[in-house]
Amino acid sequence: MRTLSGNKLTKVKTPSVKRLGFVMWQGASALDGSPIAVIATLKTSNVKTGDMVQTWIIRTDINPVEASKIGLDSSVCGSCVHRHFNGGACYVNIGQAPNAVYKSFRAGKYPTYDKTKHKQYLQGRKIRLGAYGDPAAAPFEVMEYLANIGIGHTGYTHQAKHVNFDSRFMDICMISADSPKQAKQWHNKGARTFRVAMEGDGMYKNESECLSETVGTKCIDCGLCDGSKRNADSIVITVHGALQNRFKTARLIDTVEVAA
Repeated sequence: MRTLSGNKLTKVKTPSVKRLGFVMWQGASALDGSPIAVIATLKTSNVKTGDMVQTWIIRTDINPVEASKIGLDSSVCGSCVHRHFNGGACYVNIGQAPNAVYKSFRAGKYPTYDKTKHKQYLQGRKIRLGAYGDPAAAPFEVMEYLANIGIGHTGYTHQAKHVNFDSRFMDICMISADSPKQAKQWHNKGARTFRVAMEGDGMYKNESECLSETVGTKCIDCGLCDGSKRNADSIVITVHGALQNRFKTARLIDTVEVAA
């Protein structure tokens, strides 16, 4: 008869490393040459997007709040008419998440991304290009990698008319349009657009209202704001955010009923 040995296997506990995010890239802004970084954070409380990896394009030498006040945010926001410095209606509260990301970056809390060590943190995730800052401020190859490493992405660029714009961004990002007329111009060039409008404004036949507005769908579950989806509708969303009263747009086309 066999007898119990009484020996117990000693289990080795593997320490779990909690990652806040990574510095994906640092270098000169494609828009004006100033020092910027692309930060990817792994957790978010953003109810609208859902649990997507969020990427932030920030200046590395100045707090984003201060940069916005004195106009140096052009390094990451370029010619966007909605910048706070321009008196615009940008919905981003710069003093909250962008400021926190900047402080964490300066404190060294984000390690430099290494493909061989860290890609598993991004694979199987959906990624938002530009939770703050314009993707086109960074090299296309950096943002293309982020768009392709996961299982889906969303992204917008307001820099299509910037002198330093890399047109390849049109393959991964929606073009931010500031009016129906401008949207139509980009549609004629084969691009999909994302535009903000006033409640009751008209939409073209190839435009649909953002599903977060109509049925409460999260970005992580929708994925329509992926510029590579050429055959999908362009997207329109009602102006929102604390500064929405600054936004004005002309009703240049007839209202089109939104399909249920």
